[in-house]
Amino acid sequence: MRWGTAAVVAAAAVGAGAAGAAVLVIGRRASERMVHPATAVQGSGPVLVRSLAAGRITFNRRPESLRPGRWAVEWDDHGHAVVEDVLHSDENGVTRRLVRADRGTLTPGTEVRFTPRVHLGDPTEALGLPFTDTAADGELGALPAWRLDGKRGTWVILIHGPGTDRQQTLAVLPVLDRLALPALAVTYRGDQGAPASPDGLGHFGETEWRDVESAVRLALDSGAGRVILYGWSLGATIALQTAARSAWAHAISGLVLDSPVLDLPATARRGAARAGYTGAAAELGALAAEGRTGVDLADFSRIAEGTDLRVPTLLLHSPDDQVAPFRAAERLAAARPGVVSLRPFPGADHATLWNSAPTHYTELLRRWLTPLL
Repeated sequence: MRWGTAAVVAAAAVGAGAAGAAVLVIGRRASERMVHPATAVQGSGPVLVRSLAAGRITFNRRPESLRPGRWAVEWDDHGHAVVEDVLHSDENGVTRRLVRADRGTLTPGTEVRFTPRVHLGDPTEALGLPFTDTAADGELGALPAWRLDGKRGTWVILIHGPGTDRQQTLAVLPVLDRLALPALAVTYRGDQGAPASPDGLGHFGETEWRDVESAVRLALDSGAGRVILYGWSLGATIALQTAARSAWAHAISGLVLDSPVLDLPATARRGAARAGYTGAAAELGALAAEGRTGVDLADFSRIAEGTDLRVPTLLLHSPDDQVAPFRAAERLAAARPGVVSLRPFPGADHATLWNSAPTHYTELLRRWLTPLL
């Protein structure tokens, strides 16, 4: 049921006039977070630093401070540090290895947030990797991109998710560099430095895929023989859309999908719930998001089910993802077992799979990419 129809039905159910108008307002408000994915750091609630020692930091005991893997901790005044390895845990606190504190000053009593943003800046600032600024020629204007060179003929096009930026792609650049794979970390409409969407809304990949198609053209015009599309969250969904719809799909030789959004209604309802709307309000928010963006769910379902998928696809997902349901990833893998390799990351949050197990993630990626070189 489309948003306009659903709104009319809901309004009739509660009565005309002010009550009907209220239904429309609720739906629109509940959909705001989905159609306006403003850039923001995904982070936890406050965690208290209890003590510091050489190479160690102790936090109060919270689910966030107990997360396995490698994480940033950030605090006011742009403070930033990186931690990994839980070294000790008891009722008095959680001690982790302190990898580095690169911005600001940490002291006992500092309140921090755990975030996935381990790397900051551009590829040279964050990793010491040389790159050049370039841009794809999109239908709305220039789309900035980082270009990293390599000797292979296959290029990797990296597509960040909503609410983030190109820094999300930094964690995988070292393994691509070791494999000598050229890479483009791209932007799309609505990103900082890129043209705005004409209506100012995000469209769940329904329009953004054309911007990634422009990046594919840039790679091919720059000497690429083939490309691999690699996306996170809705960036992974955009990669699927591009592979299914692009006139240059023949040049796409593989897909890496990290936490893809494959069930739009379910993800939209979860988004509304995270914004504080539950029950009927969450359903109205999901319908409003569909109607405001013009997403064709029937066409999207065909893409999400892999009906037209023809290239090797590495599907990375968490059974505990609270944004994109894991069951949709299982359905895609079951529908296309000869094409899709599903690798679960139990316990990980949405699009933070690398953070939860960086060594495992990197080695899995290296092994999967190697035959495609």
